[in-house]
Amino acid sequence: MHLYHRSSIKISTQAIFLSLIPFVLYLTSASSSTALPRAETSLVRSGPMVGFGGHQEVTLWLQTHKPGLVQFKYWPKGQPKRAKMSAKIATDQAHHLIAKPTLSALPSGTHFEYQVFVDGIIQRFDYPLKFQTQVRWQRKTSPPDFKMAIGSCAYFNLDDQDHYGGGYGIFEQIRSQSPDIMLWLGDNLYLGPEDWSSTEGIYRRYGIQRSQASIQALLGSVHHYAIWDDHDYGSNDANRSFPLKGASRKAFQDFWANPSYGLPELPGVFGIFSWSDVDVFLLDDRTYRAAGNTPDSRDKPLLGDAQLQWLLDALAASRATFKIIAIGSQVLNPFSRFEGYSQHAVEKTKLLQGIQDYQIEGVVFLSGDRHFTELNKLNIDPWFYPLYDFTSSPLTSGVASSVEDERINPLRVPGTLIADQRSFGMVSVIGRGEERQIQLSALNEGGQVLWTRSIKASELKIPKSL
Repeated sequence: MHLYHRSSIKISTQAIFLSLIPFVLYLTSASSSTALPRAETSLVRSGPMVGFGGHQEVTLWLQTHKPGLVQFKYWPKGQPKRAKMSAKIATDQAHHLIAKPTLSALPSGTHFEYQVFVDGIIQRFDYPLKFQTQVRWQRKTSPPDFKMAIGSCAYFNLDDQDHYGGGYGIFEQIRSQSPDIMLWLGDNLYLGPEDWSSTEGIYRRYGIQRSQASIQALLGSVHHYAIWDDHDYGSNDANRSFPLKGASRKAFQDFWANPSYGLPELPGVFGIFSWSDVDVFLLDDRTYRAAGNTPDSRDKPLLGDAQLQWLLDALAASRATFKIIAIGSQVLNPFSRFEGYSQHAVEKTKLLQGIQDYQIEGVVFLSGDRHFTELNKLNIDPWFYPLYDFTSSPLTSGVASSVEDERINPLRVPGTLIADQRSFGMVSVIGRGEERQIQLSALNEGGQVLWTRSIKASELKIPKSL
């Protein structure tokens, strides 16, 4: 006969139950981990975003709600036992609660998965987080194929009276195309009158835009690069006179993760990045731009003499199969009713003549701004190859109110004008050897392909004879 008191049995049962709680919590956590839900109380305001990606380095970006310690855990895809932890980064108000570490000494040609920790607490998301390092193909094998999504003019309604934006599902459609890169072609946000008069206002708008729920999955799984145009630089049609352009440039640098911005002797947001056998030249069409409604002359720049010379020198030094020039304003369109390079005809001529004089092959322009999409083609000279300008716009802002006087554009490739719906572009570089080509496609917010044009690398070479 056991001499246990009934109360003792009750206490023992309670103790056993309490001892099981950690195990139950563990099972709950494991189940949640499998489903990858967003944390109930997330410490992340926006991001993570994947930025610059090289052969052995990748830059990540994150903004927290309040000061905290941010750390990234990352591993080769499907190999969590090889996980490493980044150094801890403290976010603070002085740096707008942003963490932007560059992970280094990574193996090349590798796809990674990653997680985010804030103050030691894992932040869970209901979409995969991933990045990649580039393949070291030079002198070894053929350059790898890749896909780059492009777009401009991203507007988000902020109250019930604001109806200019819409179609936010376009960002999920972009992600569904599985691009390696997303290149933002300017007007990536819209500063308003309440924003562009103060540094605080500029940063406030950047923070609001970056935290939009519809772009988070795209930010966390694709490498992002960006240029700007007037609305993410300052006021509408803002030029070199914008008094807060220094603050605007700093905000752009804080919220994007390009590999570089300008030169030590020449401030700006221009730069270069490479992917496979393509060099992408990111231009700054605002910092040195003269007012568009003034008479055209040698003193009416868009890029400015120094940036233009940098571009031509950089193009001449490039050995890339394709040399993509990304700029917020249309380059080839001959109409100048609104902003475009044709309002700065003297400098435009210097650029196009410079490409010819420097014998630069493989050039393709990418542009935004116009709230419609089209592909322009210029046969600049019978002794030179044709130049193309793929304009992709808008992502989520309103579509162009009127393009009637431009429907007769003689440079437009027939069938490429999209003026009645939102769209984004895909730039695919595919093929081997003589068949290497750049494929340009326009897709609507539902993911439907509206048109595709392919240009072989051999078509972008200077002809040896007529």
